[in-house]
Amino acid sequence: MQSWKSHMPKGMFLKSEGFASNLYDPDQAFTLARYCREKNHPYADVGLPVPLEIFAAYGAEFQRRLVPNLEASEISSLRRTAGCFELTTENGEELQALKVIVAAGISYFSHLPAALEHLPGALVTHSSQHSDLSGFRGRRVAVIGAGASAVDAAAILHESGAEVELIARASDIAFHDPPVEPRPLWQQIINPRSTIGLGWRSRLCTDTPLLFHAMPAKFRFRVLKSHLGPAPGWFVKHKVVGHMSMHLGAILTQVVARRDRVFLKLSSRGRDEEIVVDHVIAGTGYRVSLQRLALLDDDLRRQIRAVDEAPVLSRTFESSVAGLYFVGLAAASCFGPLLRFACGAEFTARHLSRHLTRAGRRNP
Repeated sequence: MQSWKSHMPKGMFLKSEGFASNLYDPDQAFTLARYCREKNHPYADVGLPVPLEIFAAYGAEFQRRLVPNLEASEISSLRRTAGCFELTTENGEELQALKVIVAAGISYFSHLPAALEHLPGALVTHSSQHSDLSGFRGRRVAVIGAGASAVDAAAILHESGAEVELIARASDIAFHDPPVEPRPLWQQIINPRSTIGLGWRSRLCTDTPLLFHAMPAKFRFRVLKSHLGPAPGWFVKHKVVGHMSMHLGAILTQVVARRDRVFLKLSSRGRDEEIVVDHVIAGTGYRVSLQRLALLDDDLRRQIRAVDEAPVLSRTFESSVAGLYFVGLAAASCFGPLLRFACGAEFTARHLSRHLTRAGRRNP
């Protein structure tokens, strides 16, 4: 849960509906609904956004009840030696394992546009670097992006007393439509609900990840890029529209730092303008890259077959290095958009644990 606790801003709400925000256990007993019922928190399967703080607390309680022997320790190095893997913790402890599952989440893969990479860290940050945006009160901040990360950050910055300039290449912001319940039967048939959204495309992504795996790589990457693109939740629209300057259809043509301020030149719909801000926050999402997984030893990284810097995985999540598995966002290019969401844990856990159990029986 580290990404949720430390890399997302307080005051944020999940885009996923309540029924789609469960963590997975084999009995499917400790759901978010049950946690909220026990703690007397408001909850609805659909239509009531889930606060980040409640989801993070649910995750912590899930771990305490169902994975009590979890050891919280940062792995600083993972390398392959003859016959096994060697792991080193940040405290210098060394471990050996025959198999390793890398479940690194999203925080390693934050993407900063090339136009911003040259700026000093004091002037530009990625949205994942902030768990509390209240420190920007009274400052002028440019937020780059049109997805949930950017728009959520912009809304919270405005509520915290910052002056916000929202900048995006998109010509408009594709807010989700508010859910309407109950839905008539014909709507349920032509536009079925899934844990990642409405529609048959989303339903196929959640129900047939192994079919997605069987598709050609070009098709998989195209679907991953085009389906479920940047789209903030419906519940944040009233917090941003009319409350801040929005520069849509804008391209950054020049970014310069001078005297602790950032000068942004934009070209928007044939019109050029310049914006001067105290700080830039890039809500520009995440891109899987093995190069960014600093814990991987260089020799091990070179042995992992990759396409567009994402690991190529077998039907059982195994990389080209025998015994090394990747799950979560790092596996999305092989198994589809489902793996970008917490709800993808059910398929992953059931499928991978079944494989490991069978492998253990074959090779005791």
